[in-house]
Amino acid sequence: MNKSYYRQIAHDIALWLPLASIVGVLGGGAAAIFLWSLQWVTETRVAHPQLIWGLPIAGFVVAWLYLKFGKDVEAGNNLLIDEIHDPKAIIPLRMAPLVLFGTLASHLFGASVGREGTAVQMSGALADQLTRLTRRQADGRRVLLMAGISAGFAGVFGTPLAGAVFGVEVLALGLMRNNALLPCLIAAFVADAIVNVIGHYLGIHHTHYSVGAVPQMSLYLGAMVLIAGAIFGGAGKLFADGAHYLGNCFKRIAYAPYRSLLGGGILVLVWLGFDAVGLDSTRYMGLGIPVIEQAFAQPLSWFEAPIKLAATIFSLGAGFKGGEVTPLFYIGATLGNVLAPLLNMPFPLLAGLGFVAVFAGATNTPLACTLMAIELFGAPIAPFALLACAMAHLCSGHSSIYKAQRMGSGKGRGVETLHAKIRIGDWKN
Repeated sequence: MNKSYYRQIAHDIALWLPLASIVGVLGGGAAAIFLWSLQWVTETRVAHPQLIWGLPIAGFVVAWLYLKFGKDVEAGNNLLIDEIHDPKAIIPLRMAPLVLFGTLASHLFGASVGREGTAVQMSGALADQLTRLTRRQADGRRVLLMAGISAGFAGVFGTPLAGAVFGVEVLALGLMRNNALLPCLIAAFVADAIVNVIGHYLGIHHTHYSVGAVPQMSLYLGAMVLIAGAIFGGAGKLFADGAHYLGNCFKRIAYAPYRSLLGGGILVLVWLGFDAVGLDSTRYMGLGIPVIEQAFAQPLSWFEAPIKLAATIFSLGAGFKGGEVTPLFYIGATLGNVLAPLLNMPFPLLAGLGFVAVFAGATNTPLACTLMAIELFGAPIAPFALLACAMAHLCSGHSSIYKAQRMGSGKGRGVETLHAKIRIGDWKN
């Protein structure tokens, strides 16, 4: 290797150590503020259940704000992925306050949405403002955006390893931009540290789950995990395809604020109907963290997963802002809880595997999800998690909650690398 190579490496390290650290600070700070705000609105909604009556109006207002001020950022996570693959214009900074306000409104008034999309979009928009420091070079901007995705993901979930790999794995099927791995790692670890420091003073913390004692891998357990992984992958595919289908249905209503007004009104009626028949509607609003915790501690009813899946698909399809990942955790954990006795497996273990595997299937990120399982549940779960996530990834087909993901090498032998630049959403169409 010649000296110019080492000079380039030294230059990259000198550039990205501080830049990625700044991205981590920005992303971690944004995630901490978001988590604190989200905790407040969730507690407020629980204390004042009558707030659900405001859901249609909240949806209308948020959709109107995006129509007037946020048309160029409405694509959310898909915009970040598109800009990484085909850099065009710096993402407007207004993406951050718009998605923050929209997500908090969704949670305050009772929509069934998550949080990862908000943290990732806030962090990505903030990171992109640093583009001028890289002289607006396309490669440098790509790395900044990937580091922003990693920082937001790591900050909101407390999983820096998973966040770093998610930032490079989520872009395309089978093709990872490993040249950005170091900046993504730095940004993710800094963001996680910032959230922990700020969280100490604001009283926020990440939820901890326990899968109990993990048994030794055996042929029987491996076979059962493969069966469960296939089901988890099917659930991820159903979620992704269902969300896109319902979103397209709502788009037949030309004026966007009317979509959320109508969708919010229907959701209110559904929640009231649940309460009337003895179902606790609050279990399916917002993140659903209490139900996820129950999935690791006690047997649950079979209908928990399908209700949350339908409620989240409807909420997102109607235009309510938030994320998909925590609802996917809910769906996976409760589905694993129900499958456990059928497969003769410990339900905390299968709840943990479902937690990450449905997410892996819906996002095509089996490696990031395996690392997440290790960070959340401990190293002994690694072989089970990798098996479940790999199977879920395969069985979810060419579906994804992110339409802007590129086909890459695809899955199986039916797709060649000539599709590497095609968006999954366009390929499926």
